[in-house]
Amino acid sequence: MKPCKDCVSEGITTERKIAVDKTGKPYPGPRCVTHHRLEKKRKSKAAHAKRTEANFGLDGDEYWDLHAWQGGLCWICRRSTGAAKRLAVDHDHGCDEGHPPERGCRECVRALLCGPCNQQIGWWNVDALYRAIEVLTDPPAQRFLEEQDARE
Repeated sequence: MKPCKDCVSEGITTERKIAVDKTGKPYPGPRCVTHHRLEKKRKSKAAHAKRTEANFGLDGDEYWDLHAWQGGLCWICRRSTGAAKRLAVDHDHGCDEGHPPERGCRECVRALLCGPCNQQIGWWNVDALYRAIEVLTDPPAQRFLEEQDARE
């Protein structure tokens, strides 16, 4: 079997296992498992950068700069890092800049969000979000129950 082309170009002489598909056939290259993983990650990042540029007018560097500016976390929950699945570019679907609502532009980008936060914000309007804050800070059911207790 041919040695890994990246190992050869980097001067790595130790023998490494060649990456193979499910049928046992080596992936094009051929590349060792380590270099195959790196190349796959590089291609994934390039594809993501291309999509964010096409859909929102943000190039790959701007996406990652925004990610860093947000502290590397989902803007809403502050838990998701985007390590397992990149954070979504949340945008205003009502932006009237001459593009379809599922696409965006730089003017309608709002934040980078994890999947659950991005989906929830799409369901809730501003009034509903204020009510959600109220439920967490001053539960209306407690006010009701206190009124009931006062009547008795």
